[in-house]
Amino acid sequence: MKTLLYNIFLTFIWATVTMSIEVANLIFGFVVSYFVLWFIQRKNKEEKYFKRIPRFISFSVLFFKEIIKGSLRIGYDIITPSHNMNPGIIAVPLDAKTDREITLLANTISLTPGTTSIAVSKDRKYLYVYNMYIGKDINQNNIDKKKKEFVNKIKNGLEKKILEVLR
Repeated sequence: MKTLLYNIFLTFIWATVTMSIEVANLIFGFVVSYFVLWFIQRKNKEEKYFKRIPRFISFSVLFFKEIIKGSLRIGYDIITPSHNMNPGIIAVPLDAKTDREITLLANTISLTPGTTSIAVSKDRKYLYVYNMYIGKDINQNNIDKKKKEFVNKIKNGLEKKILEVLR
C-alpha cells in the first residue's frame, strides 16, 4: 500500500514539474514513477505491488472487453427484428472464498450487459447468475453446452483475473 502512495505522490510531482494535469500526462507520470519504484525495489522479492498492477491492468482490459461485447450483442438484438434472447439462471461454482472476492466478482458480472448476479448459495460455493443469452436451441444438449461455456467464461475469465489481483 505504501508503494502505491509513493507512486501516486511521484505522479503528482511529475504533473507539477511538467505543469500539466492532462490525463495522458498523468498516466505517463504514473508509468514512469512505477518503473522508477520498481528499479529502486527490484531486489525486494516481498513487494506484491509490482505484480498486482500488471494483473489489474489485465483484469481491466478483460472487463472492458466484456462490457463492449455485451453492449454490442444487446444493441444488435435491439435493432434487429429477430429476438435472440433466451434468459435463464446459471449456478457458477466459486473458487473465490472471501467476502471481498465474491462481492467483486458478483458486481463485475452485474456490470457486464446481459448478466446479473442474483445470489450466493448459503454454503458460498455457487453464485447464481441471470444470463439473457443461454441459447435459443430446442435441443437440451446445446443449451447445456452453452451453460458450460458461460460458466467456463466466468471461471477462466473474470474470476481468475479477480483472484490474481486480490491474492
